[in-house]
This record gives sequence, structure tokens and C-alpha cells, in this order.
Amino acid sequence: MIIPIRCFSCGKPVGHLWEEYKEQVDRGEAPKKIMDSLGLDRYCCRGLFMGHVELIDIAGEFKRG
Repeated sequence: MIIPIRCFSCGKPVGHLWEEYKEQVDRGEAPKKIMDSLGLDRYCCRGLFMGHVELIDIAGEFKRG
């Protein structure tokens, strides 16, 4: 799945933060520290990032063609 543009609960725009979050997590930084620096203060926005799973590559394998 693709990260939503806005948080489902509060409506805050969060889609533009995903790439930076993912890069920093891959470098080994703590998710709490990253979310604090990105301004994700609400638990609903944090949960959106913590629970997100990249499935677009897997779904792309099943295309018709």
C-alpha cells in the first residue's frame, strides 16, 4: 500500500514525510526520535507510520498483462 496523504484520524498532511522517515529508519535511527523531528506529535499520525507496510512491490507482481 502507499502511505496516505493525510492522517485518517486528524487530517494532518503526512504523506510528504514518509520518504524522509523511511531513509532515516534504514540508517538505523530510532523511530521515536525521527517522528519527533518530523513534527509527528499525535498518536494517530505516529500509529499510521508505525503500522504502515510497503506492499506496492508485492502487488505489482500480480499485474495483468
